[in-house]
Amino acid sequence: MQVQLLKSKIHRVTVTEADLNYIGSITIDEELMEAANILQNEKVFIVNNNNGERLETYAIKGERGSGVICLNGAAARKAAPGDVIIIMAFGIMDYEEAKTFKPTVIFPDTATNKLIK
Repeated sequence: MQVQLLKSKIHRVTVTEADLNYIGSITIDEELMEAANILQNEKVFIVNNNNGERLETYAIKGERGSGVICLNGAAARKAAPGDVIIIMAFGIMDYEEAKTFKPTVIFPDTATNKLIK
């Protein structure tokens, strides 16, 4: 049997931009993506703490160290700059592996979206 578990989580970052005219996705500071173990084009699930919206899209790399969190395309309707969101990615694994698997969870500074060292 296989189960789906949390693989990666960026807990509480602030949306810096919303670009309705972009093709789609969420742009995430490359440094945050690496720290959370999220890959370019990986499917992510986003929850908006300000309005309760939830959506699935894919991650694209933003400028390293910029703190950018930009919802693009239709996703831009789900959050506004200043909203606080949580970004998660899930993985599918065998049941036995899942028993001991530990997800990568990061807690950036919500005001700057920078990693807390």
